[in-house]
Amino acid sequence: MDYKTTVTKLGETYNEIFEQGMVVVFNENAPDELAELSALHTAAALPRDVKPGDEVALGNKRYTVTAAGPEANYTLGKMGHCTFVFTGADKAELDGHIVLKGNGMPEIKPGSPFEIYFH
Repeated sequence: MDYKTTVTKLGETYNEIFEQGMVVVFNENAPDELAELSALHTAAALPRDVKPGDEVALGNKRYTVTAAGPEANYTLGKMGHCTFVFTGADKAELDGHIVLKGNGMPEIKPGSPFEIYFH
């Protein structure tokens, strides 16, 4: 079973984080200070940990997971929260990061898919 949800809103300062090469995701019930910098999405159950080789669809693009920090799966499962970085590195710099490899940054807007395909 995959993880499938939909982006419902972009926070007021979402673009500031996006311009740094990151996308922060959070369930719609995120605290205000985190909601303002996040791509908020509907809640969904995370069926298993995200691992290298899995694929993430964000907006109009699809990426391959190359690394996941030790906290990323916990917070994604509990709060729909993690930070995606698009460096393709084989190690996450911070505990809450999931590292993705692909072609450029995604275009995300309300109604965009946020999905994880497990392999």
